[in-house]
Amino acid sequence: METVIYVIFAIVVLALLTVIVVLALRPRRIPEIASMEQKLLFALASQTSIKEIQDMLKGLPHDLVQSITGSLSKRTGKLNELMATFELTQYDRLFYLGEPIDFVGIKYDEGVDFIEVKTGKFRLTEDEKKLRELIETGRVNYVPLTVERIGIAEEVDTGE
Repeated sequence: METVIYVIFAIVVLALLTVIVVLALRPRRIPEIASMEQKLLFALASQTSIKEIQDMLKGLPHDLVQSITGSLSKRTGKLNELMATFELTQYDRLFYLGEPIDFVGIKYDEGVDFIEVKTGKFRLTEDEKKLRELIETGRVNYVPLTVERIGIAEEVDTGE
């Protein structure tokens, strides 16, 4: 029995030595300096390239620049709303609405929060301002609605 254990141990040691030798003798690929330099230049925007972009933007019509930055702001805002869900884990329930308020968060022991995600310099839309005023003045209601079940299938004449 001891012999079998020694044989298995020897096979494992030989396999490990073989792997080590193969890895040690394997040719190593060194990336080209020019390629690395290009990637670095691409990753790090230099001061001159930023200045060139600013100069180009100054030459464009104001409406066009506003359109481009507005589109980027909306996309960034949607991404920020998505990222905000990671920060809103303290709620028992979280509902995404999107308009005119981003989220409604419920803490069953504490209350209901209306959550609007904004970044940096933000302005509330008219709808958001009106909703904020309703909430701040306490004009929020719980409205249960009961609907009669409609048997659409029974009322539609199929001609049969």
